[in-house]
Amino acid sequence: MSGHWRAGWRDGLPELFGRDWDVVIVGGGITGAGILLEAARRGLKALLVEQRDFAWGTSSRSSKLVHGGLRYLKEGKFGMTRESVRERQHLLREAAGLVEPQGFAFGDYVGRKPGRRLFLVGLALYDFMAGQRARHYYTADEFCMLAPNVARAGLSGGMCYSDAKTDDARLVLRVLQEAQRHGGVAVNYMAVQSLLRTDGQVRGALLRDGVGGASHEVRAKLVISATGAWADGLRGQGGAAPKLRPLRGSHLVLPAWRLPLAQAISLMHPRDGRPVFAFPWEGVTLVGTTDVDHGADMKLEAAITRAELDYLMLALRQQFPQLDLTEADVLATYAGVRPVIDSGQADPSKEGREHALWLENGLLTVTGGKLTTFRVIALDALKRAAPLLPGWRDSLQARPIFQAAPALTGRRLSVEQEGRLLGRYGPHAQSLLDAAGPGELATIPGTETLWAQLRWAARAEAVQRLEDLLLRRSRVGLQLRGGGLEILARVRAICQPELGWDDARWDAEQAAYLALWQSHYSLPAPRATTTTTAGA
Repeated sequence: MSGHWRAGWRDGLPELFGRDWDVVIVGGGITGAGILLEAARRGLKALLVEQRDFAWGTSSRSSKLVHGGLRYLKEGKFGMTRESVRERQHLLREAAGLVEPQGFAFGDYVGRKPGRRLFLVGLALYDFMAGQRARHYYTADEFCMLAPNVARAGLSGGMCYSDAKTDDARLVLRVLQEAQRHGGVAVNYMAVQSLLRTDGQVRGALLRDGVGGASHEVRAKLVISATGAWADGLRGQGGAAPKLRPLRGSHLVLPAWRLPLAQAISLMHPRDGRPVFAFPWEGVTLVGTTDVDHGADMKLEAAITRAELDYLMLALRQQFPQLDLTEADVLATYAGVRPVIDSGQADPSKEGREHALWLENGLLTVTGGKLTTFRVIALDALKRAAPLLPGWRDSLQARPIFQAAPALTGRRLSVEQEGRLLGRYGPHAQSLLDAAGPGELATIPGTETLWAQLRWAARAEAVQRLEDLLLRRSRVGLQLRGGGLEILARVRAICQPELGWDDARWDAEQAAYLALWQSHYSLPAPRATTTTTAGA
């Protein structure tokens, strides 16, 4: 089952689940993908199952930043920041083209916290941890050259620093594909109905196929729950008390021409002082984020609220007053739920972001943490798992995340496009190019995605729903107005034959996708009165 997901790959699932597994990982986000990779490359027979699509939850709805956690310095969490900075640097080297540098600009306004002196001290320490030095402070005129359109009133100057960004869903797919190269197996739309126990210890799971409807039993020496914000659900089957505080972070997507940025702009929200950012991403401009308690049913998909939209629009109007931005400029919205350990803080933003591991009656739960440190989290999980895996030993030293991919041949692309494809697809990038039809190496207008990427996703990346294709394998559902309604005819012409869907199936999938987009990725309905809370 190595390599990509071949046509008809789900037909072999009954035989697959009957094998003897060392580890079954539940959850197909970045944490689960990282554990699958580290387990498989170290000789363990490892299977990952995800009840929805890969990266369906938090890992396709993050802020897309691979950052060192600058804000954690002021909280005294130096170890966490150092660890994050080091992992960011590894990712910039080892996942080039997928994880990319991003400059950040922070205006120094009269009377606005945290203030020039404190910020520069933090940036000096940030640089030290990364083993680099750079100029950070600029005069007001210089700053406006770096960050045009920012508010000038009260501007004394500004600070600039470097972090990184990524396409979070593509990062998950690339990690899963690297795990498959080492013999790991990943199956989407496969839900855990219940955990199987022997003498009170978890020894497997009863699965239900969300595509075909069949049930399967799978046995393993160890079950690892990497279900993030949903982890209390599996833990609760054994009677464990909840430990998580799901927090929602919502975002806006605007056209790059409407909010043109060269640097990411970081600011403190005028209402509560929380950090808010806007930055260029995948041909659009991304704005976020909120940080509020997510009280909705965790079985339902998260969506932005009217209060969160108002909160983010207020920040934009304050920072970019001359652009006169309105809700009509918003292309799309999205919301993700963060897995945060509940420590009882009144302010959600003050909850810690460290990861946690709990071993309870044979179920190892891994939750919390940050996208940036997924490799560290995976290695910590395997260190905890080692005593439960007799006969398996490994030094668990960090290794390069991805195999180096060979250079592309035979097609003329820009250096930047080649880098993007190699970063996102690794050794499969050449096959993607070879599969491209006439005109499919052109970029989809309004995005940085090639039409050929849609064909390859439909052919080789386990797409089961149209939303998988448009919201996660590609991001065109976030980048184009109406979820990409105007290009769906061409998407159909390219992808329907690859997916093997008849006309009735495509029509049903398209209707379901557009309904989902309207209810969860568009603007929330206006309301007569607005009640706001901190971060929303």
